[in-house]
Amino acid sequence: MAADRFVGKTAIVTGGASGIGRAVAVRLAAEGGNVVVVDRDRQLGEATVGDLGGSGRHGFICADVSSRTAVDSASDEVVSLYGGIDILINNAGILRVAPALETSDELFDEVVANNLRSVFLFSTAVARQMVRSGTGGRIVNISSIHAVVSEPNASAYTAAKGGIEAYSRTLASELAVHGITVNCVRPGATWTELTRPIYTPEVLQALKMRIPLAAPCQPEAIAAGVAYLASDEAAYVTGTTLDIDGGYIMDGSLPAARYT
Repeated sequence: MAADRFVGKTAIVTGGASGIGRAVAVRLAAEGGNVVVVDRDRQLGEATVGDLGGSGRHGFICADVSSRTAVDSASDEVVSLYGGIDILINNAGILRVAPALETSDELFDEVVANNLRSVFLFSTAVARQMVRSGTGGRIVNISSIHAVVSEPNASAYTAAKGGIEAYSRTLASELAVHGITVNCVRPGATWTELTRPIYTPEVLQALKMRIPLAAPCQPEAIAAGVAYLASDEAAYVTGTTLDIDGGYIMDGSLPAARYT
C-alpha cells in the first residue's frame, strides 16, 4: 500500500459508515487523504470517522443521498471546510428483495433513489465544484456484477446498478475535457453488513462452487481497486469498469460438472 497517494486530497465517500464504503474510507485515509463520510446512519458514520487513521482530516455528514437539497448542502460544506473536492466515491446503496411481479412502485422507487439517483445527484454537484476549481478530479461509482448478471428477486437493484454503469460512461465522455475521470468498480459477492443476512450456509456453499477463487470477497479488496481508480496512477483511465469478483463473471463453467 502506498503511504501518501492521497496526501492533500479530499474525498467524499457516500454510504461510508459500513461495508465497502467503510473499507474505502479506511483505505483512502490510510494513504493520507482527507475523508468525509456521508451516510444517513449518524452513529455508525461517526464511529467510522473516529476509526480513520492517517495524516488527513476527517469528517462526517449525515445526509439523505437521494435529496438534491441535502446533496448540494453536503458538497458545499466539504468545499467550505476543506477548500475543494478531489475525489468522489459513490457507494451508497440498499438491497430490497422481491420477485419482479411483486415489486411495488414504492420499493422500486426507494431502491432507485438510493442507488442510482444518489449517483446522479452527487456526481453533478461535485463535478460542478471540480470544474470550477480547474484542477480535475476522480469519480468512482460502485456498481455490481448484477449490472450484467441477473439476480432473481432483485430487479430494482439490478436496474439501478445497470443504470450506474451507463450513466458513468456518458459522464466520463462529458467530463474528460475538464480532467475529471469517471469509472466504476463492479464487486462480486462481497461479505458485508448488506449481504450477511442473505449469505446463509447454503448460499455460501453455492458461491464457493460458483466463484473460481472459491469465496466471497472481503471489502478491503474492493477498496484497493477503488483506491487505484481514485489515484493519479489512473489518470489515463476513464469510462471503464473494473471487475473485482473472483472470476465470477468470466467463468461459464458448470459447478460440480465436467464435459467428457
